[in-house]
Amino acid sequence: MEQEREPAGGWKATLRTRARFCELLAIVTAIAAFAACPAAADDAGTSPGSAHNGLDDWSFRAAAYGWLLNVSGNVTARGQTADVNASFLQLVQKSDSMGALMGYFEADKGKMGFYTDVVWANLGFSKSMTAYRNPLPGVTISAAANAALTYSMTIVEAGGVYEVARWPGSEGSFTAVDGLLGFRYWNNSVDLNLDVTGSANVAPLGLERTANFAIARSGSLNWVDPVVGVRMRHQFTPSQELTVRGDIGGFGLQNRFAWQALAVYSYSWQVSSYRLSGVVGYRALAVDATGGSGLSDNGANLVLHGPIIGFAVKF
Repeated sequence: MEQEREPAGGWKATLRTRARFCELLAIVTAIAAFAACPAAADDAGTSPGSAHNGLDDWSFRAAAYGWLLNVSGNVTARGQTADVNASFLQLVQKSDSMGALMGYFEADKGKMGFYTDVVWANLGFSKSMTAYRNPLPGVTISAAANAALTYSMTIVEAGGVYEVARWPGSEGSFTAVDGLLGFRYWNNSVDLNLDVTGSANVAPLGLERTANFAIARSGSLNWVDPVVGVRMRHQFTPSQELTVRGDIGGFGLQNRFAWQALAVYSYSWQVSSYRLSGVVGYRALAVDATGGSGLSDNGANLVLHGPIIGFAVKF
């Protein structure tokens, strides 16, 4: 991709750089408002040294994206576990947010780069999306719940990228591979609040009882994991690029493991001194983490996946 070359140092260059930052802030704000549900797909065609028209020049990318989430798995709050399975359309009807809100920023110089990625989501699951597990061994509960759970998550990822290989193609085309190393912070909060009408059959004692009862549990779990990954970029033309990324985190340390897969296609336009990109793709992020035991057990074993769509600005 083409990148703009910054002029040499001096007070004129400083003023010009400040002016560019002000213009960038206005553009990103406008994009975020237009996109309605912004978020950031991991790199969406961004790469260290992707143009190689100035190895000493810095290049920057800021992005806003929407992640149309589908969720499957289970969450645990203070020893109580609920299985969840919901599509994006179901979550739209119940959640405070239409999927996940994401923001991405990357700064590159030559073959090296640094990035940060933020995800926030507040997801509500109705009774049709949730199955409450039996709380006690030997006790069978069949119940109808009027409410299910709310799951909130914040994910912050930061790290570095390095281009390890590049193969030139036809004019304006190339394929490159980058290595990634960083960390990912997770903050999970679960509110399980059920008003239940059902029957309990205690098989060992031959007792059966029907009653109304309430179950209310809340818990949180947060941690930081190392992340190692690789991404491949293929630039078809200076305006079109396909990016594929995969990574793993946690590595089973302290009962935590995560993986991620991402495929993104971007198409860009030159607008003044900036390059604007439209991005579409698909992202899947899975986590399996537990903390505590017994009534203090909190955890999440989820796969979050769905299409991503949004805009990015590069300068």
